[in-house]
Amino acid sequence: MAENSRAVAIIGGGTMGADIAATFGAHGWTAHIVNPHDRMRETLPQRLRSAMDKLGATYDDARFPVHELIGSIPWEAVEIAIEAAPERLDVKQQIFEEMVKLSKPNTPLCSNSTAIPISVIGERLPTRERMIGTHYFMPAHLVPAVEVVSSQYTKQATADRVVNIMKSVGKVPVRVSLDIPGFLGARLQAALSREAIKLVERGICTPEDIDNIVRYGFGFRYLAAGPLLQRDHAGLDVHNAGAETIYPDLCNDTVPSPYMSERVKAGHIGMKAKKGFYDWTDESIATEKARYERALAGAMEVLSREQE
Repeated sequence: MAENSRAVAIIGGGTMGADIAATFGAHGWTAHIVNPHDRMRETLPQRLRSAMDKLGATYDDARFPVHELIGSIPWEAVEIAIEAAPERLDVKQQIFEEMVKLSKPNTPLCSNSTAIPISVIGERLPTRERMIGTHYFMPAHLVPAVEVVSSQYTKQATADRVVNIMKSVGKVPVRVSLDIPGFLGARLQAALSREAIKLVERGICTPEDIDNIVRYGFGFRYLAAGPLLQRDHAGLDVHNAGAETIYPDLCNDTVPSPYMSERVKAGHIGMKAKKGFYDWTDESIATEKARYERALAGAMEVLSREQE
């Protein structure tokens, strides 16, 4: 990929931060990463090397300078800054306060927050017009889409600039014109998950049945066409007729299902606890993660052929 001297600041070198940095580094950018001296920093080079390898790029230490303090970044060279810190409002607000003071006045200041609106993060800060959400999906270096989330204060020019930057590093930016809870992706996933979990709770199917009907049924088609394009393929009349029967019976709970919340209370929260909807071992986790990444890489190859 082409080399250039463009620079991005990534605040947070955790799983998301490293993968976001790799997407820039693979396209010739210098990614300045801020992370304290902790375990995550010790493993950062290894994680960056792995992500770059999966992107078909070569890891180079010089491409990823690591800083302990936000103030040590050469902000005059930074075109865009992305906060990828833990999901705590006070932490994010402190980071943005520093970035506002240190960055150039026109530098877009972005947050990878999955749940906290950018308008809330910047509510006590000046220049809210250049603050915007850039919500990546895990794993950030492999999933193409990035939600570019504006608040009521974000300038259109800022959103346009961030969209163009995302395109320049191989991403598919999706504009969200207002930072509503969950943006687009999480809202759609929540609607599907709510119904899926309720069906299992009612004893109508197993978790495996749910996963199979999505992966090998209607979800299989989503790689070719999203849900609204699918409706045009099938016919709105067909969907409308089905909706009259199905909609009244759909789950509309306003709180998480006991089937899930009871597992959370018991500590059965998924792979990291070795138990969730499925039971896991170290070996099965490693096997599943490898399969998952191979599947994502294969899906990306299919989508890439559409753009040729």
